[in-house]
Amino acid sequence: MPEPTGQTQELRKAFTLRSAASLAFVFVSPIVGLYGVFALAIGAAGPAAFWAFVVVLVGQLFVAGVFGEMASRWPFEGSVYQWARRLGGESYGWFTGWTYMWSLIIAVAGGSYAVASFLPIVLGIDDYSKTTRLAVAMGFMCLTTLINIGGPKVVKILVGLSLIAEVVGSIGLGASLLLFHREQSLSVLFETFGAGQGPGGYLWAGFFAAAAFVGWGFVGFESAAAISEEVEDPRRNVPKAILIALVGVGAVVLFSALALILATPDMGAVVSGVLLDPTASTISAAYGDGITRPLFVLIIIGFIASGVAAQTSASRLIWSFARDEVLPGSTALRTLSGNDRVPRIAIAVSGAIGVVALLLASSDRIFETLVSFSTAGFFVAFALPVVAFVWMRTRTTYTPGPFSLGRFSWPVTTVAVVWLVFEVVNIAWPRHTGLPWYETYAVLVGGALIGVLGIVIWFSKRDRIRAAGEDLDTHAEPREPITR
Repeated sequence: MPEPTGQTQELRKAFTLRSAASLAFVFVSPIVGLYGVFALAIGAAGPAAFWAFVVVLVGQLFVAGVFGEMASRWPFEGSVYQWARRLGGESYGWFTGWTYMWSLIIAVAGGSYAVASFLPIVLGIDDYSKTTRLAVAMGFMCLTTLINIGGPKVVKILVGLSLIAEVVGSIGLGASLLLFHREQSLSVLFETFGAGQGPGGYLWAGFFAAAAFVGWGFVGFESAAAISEEVEDPRRNVPKAILIALVGVGAVVLFSALALILATPDMGAVVSGVLLDPTASTISAAYGDGITRPLFVLIIIGFIASGVAAQTSASRLIWSFARDEVLPGSTALRTLSGNDRVPRIAIAVSGAIGVVALLLASSDRIFETLVSFSTAGFFVAFALPVVAFVWMRTRTTYTPGPFSLGRFSWPVTTVAVVWLVFEVVNIAWPRHTGLPWYETYAVLVGGALIGVLGIVIWFSKRDRIRAAGEDLDTHAEPREPITR
C-alpha cells in the first residue's frame, strides 16, 4: 500500500469564504451564463426562453442545497468524485469523477471557442474561418492554462478583474438597456416568434431545448467544493460559497436576460437566425460600435476568467484522482510545486486535453456541440452522487456536517434527483434533423467514446481503485462515521 499522500504533500489553505465564493461566481459567471447561450436559447424558444432561465435556476438551487450538505460532510478536493466514492463505492465514484473531469475540460474548450468568436468584434475585422477560429481558441486554451500555472495569486487577480467586468458588462449594461433602450413590452416574454414547432410541440421542441442550453449557464457553483482542502474551515465556508455564488449569478443573469430581450429591436430576425449574434446586434443598435467593442472586451475577460476557474476545478480533480493513484501517471500528476503548492502538471494535462477536445469537435456546429456535451456531462456528474445520497439515506442513519437543511433535506434532495434526471434526458435528446448523424447524436456518441476510454483506464487501474477505500481516512479532513 503506497504511503498516503495526504501525509506527504498537502495543499495550502489559500482561499477564504469570500475568495472561494468569488471563484465559484466567476466560474458560473453571469457573462458566460447569459452571453454564452443567449443566441441558442432565443433561437430555440424565442423571447419566452426567459422562463427557461428561471426554471433552470430554481432546479439548480435544489442541487446546490444538496451539494452544500455533502460538501459540509465530506470537504475533500475533487467534490463530486470524493462524495460519490463514499456514497456508492470506489468504482461508482471513479466514473463520477471521470465524467466530471471531461465536462470541466470541455467547458473550458467551449469557453475558449466563444472567446475566439467574440474577438473579431473587438478587433473590428471580419469573422474568422472555422480553421482560424479553432487556432485562436487553442491559443486562449493555452492562455488559460498559463494563468492557472501561475498559482492562486494570479488566479485571484483575474477573478478580481472579472468581477469588475461582471458589474459593468452585466449589471451596468442591463440597467442602461432597461432604462434607455427598451424596444419590447413585457408581453414579449410570453411569445415564441415561431420558434420550436408551434403550440403542439412547443414545450418539447422549444422550451425544453432552451432549458437544455441554459443548463450550461448554471453549472460551476460546485467549484467551491472542488477546492475544499484549500479553503479555510471548509465544512462551514464551502456550503456558503456554493449558495452565494449560485444565488448571485442567478439574480444577475435573470436581470441581464430580461434587459437584452426587451432591448432587442428585431426579435423576428434573431429567432429566424438572420442575426447570428443577437447580443452584439442589440448592443450595437443601442450604443454603436464605439461602446460595443469595449463591452466585448469585458465579455472576453469574463469568459477567460470562467475558463480559468473551470480549469482550476479540473486540475484539482485530476490531482485528487492522482492522490488516490487511480489514474495513469499518478506519481507526476499528484506533484505539488512552488511555494503555493500548485498541481502544475495536472493543470498542463487538463490544458492539453482541452486542445484535443477542440480538435475532435471540429464540426460545423462546434460551439453548440461543446455546450451540449459539457452540459450533459455536468448533469450526469451531478446526478450520480445525489442519487447515491438518496439511496444511502434510505438504508442508513445519516450524520450531517455543520451545514444541514434539517427537515427540508429529504424533500430538497428528492426534487434535486427528479430535476437532474429530467435535465440529463432533456440535454441528450437528439432534436436536430437533416444533419449528419454524428452531429445529431453528438452528446450520445461523445459520451459513449469517453465512457469506453474510461472503462479501458478503469480496467487497468481496477485493483488500485478497489483498494483506494482503505485510504479514505488519510486525507486532510477527518471523516466522521455514518452510523447504521
